[in-house]
Amino acid sequence: MTTAEDIIEGETARLRPAGVPALKPAQQPAGPFEAAATKPSARDALVTGLLVIYPAFAAVAAILAGVFLAGAGSV
Repeated sequence: MTTAEDIIEGETARLRPAGVPALKPAQQPAGPFEAAATKPSARDALVTGLLVIYPAFAAVAAILAGVFLAGAGSV
């Protein structure tokens, strides 16, 4: 079993001396979210509009269908 004294006295971790410069950052950013920004196009605006409007229309249609079906059961 490893104890705290084994970790402290052992040579498992080494610190970098103060005079050594830090590691250089990566030249290429990590992940897809730091890509260079491009000008928005009409296609982007259309897709964004559809993503916003379609759920609103779907919610209204679901409510109207529910009202219609609720009223149809009393006839």
